[in-house]
Amino acid sequence: MIASVEGRIRLVSKDALVVDVGGVGLRILCPQPTLVAARLGEVILLHTHLVVREDDLSLIGFASEEELGLFEKLIGVSGVGPKLALTLISAMAPDALRLAIGQEQPDLLARVPGIGKKTAQKIVLELKDKVGPVEVAEGLAALTEADAAVIDALTALGYSIVEAQRAVQSLPRDVTDVEERLRRALSSFGG
Repeated sequence: MIASVEGRIRLVSKDALVVDVGGVGLRILCPQPTLVAARLGEVILLHTHLVVREDDLSLIGFASEEELGLFEKLIGVSGVGPKLALTLISAMAPDALRLAIGQEQPDLLARVPGIGKKTAQKIVLELKDKVGPVEVAEGLAALTEADAAVIDALTALGYSIVEAQRAVQSLPRDVTDVEERLRRALSSFGG
């Protein structure tokens, strides 16, 4: 198995990087945050997982071992394949994903395109004891019902779940009114 890849980035596409390793270009599927941060010509180290199918070999790379560990836990859930797990990791930061699973909030997972309510519930049920202790990191507070309503409103307006979560996480905790939280979240997008 290929545990990691280090090399120069030769190509950045919408879902993968081509990394030159000793004269061989390896196509490596990556989560969106990794793709966005990638720059042509830079050297990158990716922690990888090799997916072997009857008709396909896919190498999936992650910027951190934490992302790789979450990916491997996710694909261990019945009905969650590599594509769906990669979509989840692309849409949610590792801390936010662990928090949603650890605090049993399948509705947050179900907001990610491609993740249905039943799949989200299954992920939470099977992984809630496997994601480790869930500590609320600085700047990453547990989401309240008001936060969930704001995230719903922002995603309905066309913002991605990642953008919506970041906006909600930046709001002061003392403002609890949904309308006020939504107004402040929208103004955070304005600059």
